[in-house]
Amino acid sequence: MTPRLDIVIPVYNEGNIILATLVELRRHVRTPSRILICYDQPDDDTLAAINAYPGQIEGLSIEFVRNQSRGVHGAVMTGFAASRAPFVLMFPADDDFNAGMIDVMVGKAEQGADVVCASRFIPGGSMVGCPWLKSALVRTAAFTLYYVAGLPSRDATNGFRLFSRRVIECIEIESDRGFCYSLELLVKCHRLGWPVRDVPAKWIERRQGASRFQVLNWVPAYLRWYMYAFATRFLRLPANSVKQRSTWKAVK
Repeated sequence: MTPRLDIVIPVYNEGNIILATLVELRRHVRTPSRILICYDQPDDDTLAAINAYPGQIEGLSIEFVRNQSRGVHGAVMTGFAASRAPFVLMFPADDDFNAGMIDVMVGKAEQGADVVCASRFIPGGSMVGCPWLKSALVRTAAFTLYYVAGLPSRDATNGFRLFSRRVIECIEIESDRGFCYSLELLVKCHRLGWPVRDVPAKWIERRQGASRFQVLNWVPAYLRWYMYAFATRFLRLPANSVKQRSTWKAVK
């Protein structure tokens, strides 16, 4: 069956949690899907863990994709480049509790949304165990972008997000670190007037391994797109100011 959804999962030694995540995806996702495991090195223990227990993931379409460049950003960009489905979802390797929302996100996209945001700050969503600095930054950004800049999402910085093929193929990504691309694509779609929708999601601080969120390294990059959202509203910059790719072929 041709996949309607490509699920991009960037990994870095996620062998202790990846099976739980994949089992939940198998249990809850009914949309025809392909899972792209994006890794840096062949000795990443994520790959060994998946290959060691094929019975637990039977029925899932999984492909291993070697990253074109290192780091979270490189992994996600590699996954986007390898995707072919009408919808593309970035899903965290340690998220074994949100799989039940994926079909809902696809439903919103099939109704016309170009971006579907998993939101921690709408009814049904939650953020648990977040370090105080990260929590303060995320909540402040979410509040000001929604209520002041007019961005149509209550959770603008969450990396767990679904994009239409039009977004992936048409909008040029200028970010080069972390999950900044996610905010960039959101604010550019808003300037273009493309539909954005929210669905509730949980966020639980990583229980195993180290968090990939690097506050000091990523904040300056996030600020660029934070200000872009304000410029869209208050300077009324036109849609043609959005950097776009020269060609785009729709996937039906």
